[in-house]
Amino acid sequence: MTKPVPDPPIESTTPLAEAIQAEDLAKNREAIKRALDFYLSPQPAKPRQPSTMFLINPGIDTETLLAHAYESLASASVMASNFANELNGLQRSSALAIQQIIMLAELAVNRALDRVDPQT
Repeated sequence: MTKPVPDPPIESTTPLAEAIQAEDLAKNREAIKRALDFYLSPQPAKPRQPSTMFLINPGIDTETLLAHAYESLASASVMASNFANELNGLQRSSALAIQQIIMLAELAVNRALDRVDPQT
């Protein structure tokens, strides 16, 4: 069987073309390394600096923080309920939905308080 097309000619490259190709490969490798480092070895996040306008004492124990959060949520629930009583229709429904979300947060905080200091 004969081949209808001869073998492709052997490509001869010039030193300039080889240098350009080597430079392109080096740039590609560098870009790949930067991308992998970015996604697989990210820089550690800088610690968040809290605002000093309202600062909670870092030495306060978790139980005290949870108790305060529970009391704040209970107050917000009462305020939302009182506000909902003044409204009608869709606005009342929205205010009651906000109150329900606050109550769910209260339940979560209450459960966390139970885990911190179980009452047996």
